[in-house]
Amino acid sequence: MTAVPQPVLRLRSPVGNKIPVSVLVVIHTPDLRVLMLKSADHTGFWQSVTGSVDRADEPLAQTCRREVLEETGIDAAAHTPCLWGLEHRFALYPHWRHRYPGGVTHNTEHVFGLLVPEALPVRLEPREHLGHQWLPWEEAAERCFSWTNVEAIRQLPARACKALISASA
Repeated sequence: MTAVPQPVLRLRSPVGNKIPVSVLVVIHTPDLRVLMLKSADHTGFWQSVTGSVDRADEPLAQTCRREVLEETGIDAAAHTPCLWGLEHRFALYPHWRHRYPGGVTHNTEHVFGLLVPEALPVRLEPREHLGHQWLPWEEAAERCFSWTNVEAIRQLPARACKALISASA
C-alpha cells in the first residue's frame, strides 16, 4: 500500500509558550502598492503579514521569510527583505495574553519591507486571512487596524528607496 503524502503544517507553540517578539512585513511593489490581508479573526480588519518568532534563537529574517511564505505563498527569499531598523513595543490585547507565558503583557515587533517586482499572485492561509488586495500605500495605511502597521506603511516612501537600492546592488 502506498502512503499518501500529508501536507506539512508548521506546529504552533503550545498555549502559554508564544514568544513576545514578532515581525511586521510590508510587502510592496516599486510603485509603492502594498499587499493588504483581510483578517479571519476580526471582521473588517486589514493588515500586513505579521508573525512571532518560533524559537528564541530564530533570526528575525528567517521569521520574516517563514511568515511571508505561510501567509501569502510568496517566497521572500526570491525577493529583497529589508529590516528597516524600526521596532514597536506594544501592549498585547488581553484576549491574546493566554498564548504567552504568565505575566507577559507586551510584544516587540520588528518591521521589514519586502520589495517584489509587481503585484504577485497570493495564496492565503485561510485560518488567518480571508482576502487580499494590492493598494496604493496611502490607501493601505488608511485600511489598517493596527497603529504599528499604519506607521510602518506611512514610512514606506522614505524607506522604499533603501529597498530599491539594495535590490539593484
